[in-house]
Amino acid sequence: MKPKKSREQGKKSQRSRLSAWLKEAAKRPATNSTVKSRLQASELSMVDVGAKEETWRTAEAQAKVIMSPKTLDLILKNKLPKGNVLVAAKLAGIQAAKKTADLIPLCHPLRLTSIQVEIIPQVEEKAILVISRVSALERTGVEMEALTAAASACLTIYDMAKAFDRRMVITDLHLLTKTGGKSGSFRW
Repeated sequence: MKPKKSREQGKKSQRSRLSAWLKEAAKRPATNSTVKSRLQASELSMVDVGAKEETWRTAEAQAKVIMSPKTLDLILKNKLPKGNVLVAAKLAGIQAAKKTADLIPLCHPLRLTSIQVEIIPQVEEKAILVISRVSALERTGVEMEALTAAASACLTIYDMAKAFDRRMVITDLHLLTKTGGKSGSFRW
C-alpha cells in the first residue's frame, strides 16, 4: 500500500504541474483560436511625464450597487454582522484611491491632496450610489484614482452584504468630471 501524500506534498505537486503547464503554454505559437497577439512585457511602458508641468488636477467618478429592498434596509439600519457597511465602504474608497498605482499596472503613483467618498442611499432605486472626488497638484491626471475609489467602495458594499443578497449588481462606473492638464476639462 502506498503511503498517503501529505497535504503540503499535494500542493507542491499541483503547483509544479501548473508551472510546467504555464511554461509549455508560453512556448506555443498564437493561433486564430488563441489570442492573436501576445503582449510581451517589453511592449508595455509607463508614459514619461517628467517633462510635463505640474497643474491642479481633479476628477470625480461614480458607481452604484443595486440590491434587494431587504438588503438595502439591513444596510441602512446597520444590521449586518460585518458592521457598518456605509462607513467601511467610504474608508475602502479612500484607501483604494491611495493604492491605485499598486492595482493598475501602468498608473503613476501620485501625491493626492484630497480624497472624498460620498455614499448616497437611493431607497426608491434600491441602490447605493458612490461618488468619489480626488485632487492633486501633479503631472498626470487623477481619473484612475477617482474610478478606483468608487469601484472599491462598491466592492466593499457587495462583500459585506453578499451573504444576504448574491444578486447585487455593481453598475454605472464612470468618470463624471476631470479638470487640469493639457487635455483640459471633461464633464459627463
